[in-house]
Amino acid sequence: MTLAMPLPLIIVPVFNALEHVQACLQSIERTVPADASILLIDDASTDKRVRPFLQSWVDGAKPFRRLLTHDVNRGFVATVNEGMQTAETDVVLLNSDTEVSMGWLESLAVCLASDHSIATATPWSNNGEIVSIPEFCVSNPAPGHPDAIARSIRACGTPQYPELPTAVGFCMAISKRAIRRLGLFDEQSFGRGYGEENDFCMRAEQSGFRNVLCDDAYVVHHGNASFGPLGLKPDAGSMQRLLAKHPGYQEKITEFIRTNPLAPRRQEILECLQRNRAAGNLPAEIR
Repeated sequence: MTLAMPLPLIIVPVFNALEHVQACLQSIERTVPADASILLIDDASTDKRVRPFLQSWVDGAKPFRRLLTHDVNRGFVATVNEGMQTAETDVVLLNSDTEVSMGWLESLAVCLASDHSIATATPWSNNGEIVSIPEFCVSNPAPGHPDAIARSIRACGTPQYPELPTAVGFCMAISKRAIRRLGLFDEQSFGRGYGEENDFCMRAEQSGFRNVLCDDAYVVHHGNASFGPLGLKPDAGSMQRLLAKHPGYQEKITEFIRTNPLAPRRQEILECLQRNRAAGNLPAEIR
């Protein structure tokens, strides 16, 4: 896919979890153009193997890869805010426990550029809460052939970019125009993380922006699914801080889950996957 617009800056915050980080960066290296801009931020990892690995990976492709490091752990919100402050383009915040698939970055870029009212875009995932596939709001197993799934999803009709009540933080593309209008994540309210992306999306909607599903992109997420469909760590403080700013948030998410408006598009994609499997174009274990 050849794009006229610049690709988003990929921001990967890192704290330990070396094996996941290695798999994530290998998947980025395999799937994005050589001149794609990538910013790694090591938030004071205590595993002494992490920083040398990150430095070596960045050194292999300067100036398109950069590494920022913290001597003291600042937390997720401050870390990604630091990254977004450096960006002159759209950004993608990518968790280090993800593995991306072919075409993911280009699809997100096209999605953000398709409508200036789009603030955030989230791809499909095996473990993406409200954007999970095949099962909705379920931690589906990580597939062994993500590129094959991604190809089938991209080929399954024209993307519709359906609206979401919130982005999901495992892979969150954010337009530069939204950042300029809304500012960064609310570090004061959500300092250590959990709730900051939901707050940003609510602020975006209140300012006339939209949050959408990039329904022709797919990213594997290995993360913990125990936070449930609200995208929050299970403690009262996270929810209280979010609801203090946005009293209607919980009802909004509950209604989205109840009505499941992505069901027709999800079913269309699952039928495409089934046809490709029957034709021998997908491994048999892919549903």
